[in-house]
Amino acid sequence: MSQNNDLPLKETIGFIGGGNMAYAIASGLISKGVLKAEQIWVSATALEKLRNRWSPLGVTHCTINNEDIVTEADIIFICVKPQLCIRILPDIDCVAKNTKVNMWGKLFVSIMAGVTLDRLRTLMPSVNKANLVRAMPNTPLQVGVGCTVFCSFSDCLSNNYALHKTVQFMFGALGLAYEVKESQINAVTGLAGCGPAYVYEFIEALADGGVKQGIPRDMALRLAAQTVMGAAKTVLETGKHPAVLKDEVCSPGGATIHGVHALEQGSMRGTVMNAVERAANRADQLS
Repeated sequence: MSQNNDLPLKETIGFIGGGNMAYAIASGLISKGVLKAEQIWVSATALEKLRNRWSPLGVTHCTINNEDIVTEADIIFICVKPQLCIRILPDIDCVAKNTKVNMWGKLFVSIMAGVTLDRLRTLMPSVNKANLVRAMPNTPLQVGVGCTVFCSFSDCLSNNYALHKTVQFMFGALGLAYEVKESQINAVTGLAGCGPAYVYEFIEALADGGVKQGIPRDMALRLAAQTVMGAAKTVLETGKHPAVLKDEVCSPGGATIHGVHALEQGSMRGTVMNAVERAANRADQLS
């Protein structure tokens, strides 16, 4: 097993499903030097489309056969839509049951929203429970500032400790990574997993406000995105509560407090809290 300071990792990484999240993880790991492109395998149903997207990363191991991923990879990320689990996971189990390859050294990491560890275990009974991890990353992993939480069967962690540490290292190389209780996964899905979409909405609205005031569209969008990035970095690096930082910007009778008043009139905070709650509830429903 590779050590954290020995880059790139030696393990082969496979992705069942080549969509946005798989691409975000892979491209982030390549750009950070954690993996080389030739260590990556990826499968999807449309081979030409898969190659067109992944080839620019240098990934050449593209296939329509999930069996190739299970056979060739040491760590297999299951990156399909959760409603497909009842079709995909039994196929994986069939490979695990019939293959002559040693399955003990492999780890399966599911990023399917709402699909519990027990559900993974039920649909893949031939895979040892110590080889199952459930994770919830978000797409900013591709630029190295992602958020990921993950969990495993607590009574099995020591049985496959080295592989679990490698997963934690990979996600940690791409941003924040926390191991949590499975009961917290859906809440984090509503906050961090879905959160980038909320922020993109805010950036777009902020830019639209600038355009309304006469700022050119391209400039307004870049100013809005930079403002959000700068504010987020200030929270992380100063350790100050956002309310304290907000008060530091709001001069008495100034422009900022008038803008904040407009946000309060629009119930922005309550709306964002509702968005997190609804997304978390939907993840619960998917379970």
